[in-house]
Amino acid sequence: MTSIAWDIWRAGHASQDAIARRQRDRLAALVDHARSASPFYRKLYRDVPETPADLLTNLRELPPVGKRELMENFDDWVTDPHITLAGLKADLLDDPSRVGGFYRGQYLVLTTSGTTGEPAVLVHDRTSWLVANLLARIRERRTMVTAAETRAFLHRGLRAAALIADGDHFAGVVLTETVRRRSPTIARRVRVFSVLRPLPDLVAELNEFQPTMLYGYPSAMLQLAAEQKAGRLRIRPVLAVASGESLAAAGAAEIEAALGCRATVRYLASEALALTSRCRQGQFHVNADWYIVEPVDRTFQPVPAGELSHTVLVTNLANRVQPLIRYNLGDRVQMIAGQCACGSPFPALRVEGRSGDVLAFAAADGGTVTVLPLALGTVIEETAGVRRFQAIRTGMRQLTVRLELYPEATTAAVRTAAQERLGAFFAAQGADGVEVRFADEPPRPDRSGKFREVWSA
Repeated sequence: MTSIAWDIWRAGHASQDAIARRQRDRLAALVDHARSASPFYRKLYRDVPETPADLLTNLRELPPVGKRELMENFDDWVTDPHITLAGLKADLLDDPSRVGGFYRGQYLVLTTSGTTGEPAVLVHDRTSWLVANLLARIRERRTMVTAAETRAFLHRGLRAAALIADGDHFAGVVLTETVRRRSPTIARRVRVFSVLRPLPDLVAELNEFQPTMLYGYPSAMLQLAAEQKAGRLRIRPVLAVASGESLAAAGAAEIEAALGCRATVRYLASEALALTSRCRQGQFHVNADWYIVEPVDRTFQPVPAGELSHTVLVTNLANRVQPLIRYNLGDRVQMIAGQCACGSPFPALRVEGRSGDVLAFAAADGGTVTVLPLALGTVIEETAGVRRFQAIRTGMRQLTVRLELYPEATTAAVRTAAQERLGAFFAAQGADGVEVRFADEPPRPDRSGKFREVWSA
């Protein structure tokens, strides 16, 4: 731990050439390990020449990988033969009481919510987990919490509320529960508040808990800001940390005005737990000593700085148990040309994040019920057989759903299951008789080329 922490600190004060050397050495070691220990990568790289002296320069010789092909070859993908997908499901993923625990005493296991259409099971070894923790502590020690906020936390205490979707081993839930497992004292001060719950229940629970820190979906924070303005929510947080969706400046200002605290945003991923660190200028800097980021076009060719990518390929240099090498993350990013004014040697990027509209539906009492995009999306994408989806509110009592299914799925069965899940969800939210219609057309990007999953028409 000490050697990794020291190296992270030194890299933050190093030259770009020194960071590139770290990338080259770690990438070469990772690829060699993947070739020897992962049957999937051994087969994938069978026609790729042996690792050249400078693999970083020749990175495009390695084919990109995506969630679906990796999940279809899960048991051959992982490098520990004791790990199987069936074993993970039986021993961990199907047991809610084990969320946040380490599998076989050494692996942290997450599931993605499928925001890019391909849910995945991700296994992080202790080095990957340690690197992510140390990067967050060292690189953002002066920007995550201000001096005034630190004093406020010392005076009022830390009570953190995670505003995320529960019910699975999603990253936010797992990371929160991992912290809670450290001691009963921490468990009392850190809690998950599921955004899948009806809004009045969520508001009541937060009023009782009185959090001094919020973290999670920005759409949930915007919803709570409206409740605070209406007088139903009565909390005084010190800090709000948003992630998982994009948050416009106007939205951040709305949260700050209503909740009376600073709102900040983080850009991370379940596959790369500390992908970026935010500087005092508000820029997202890639932690390039441990992660490689490649903005690419539709044909996986690199795009220059200043140009918005079609997607981004990410390589996690820290994780050996489940190598992610040129992995299609699905986000659209834009690298910023030149060095940031903060002086960081790490490249900075902007991200066109995952976003959606907060939807309003008619309530049984004659009022309205608001539904968060990630909450609604989770209900649909967790339906067996769904590969990608789009949900469009087409009326106060109407939702249109476009589905793309896996080849083995049956359309009628998937639609029936999704209809039942959505019906139960809307009933729990207090929405009155929402009609779910399934369109024959598949999900598709809008005119700008952006793929939105949940919005109001």
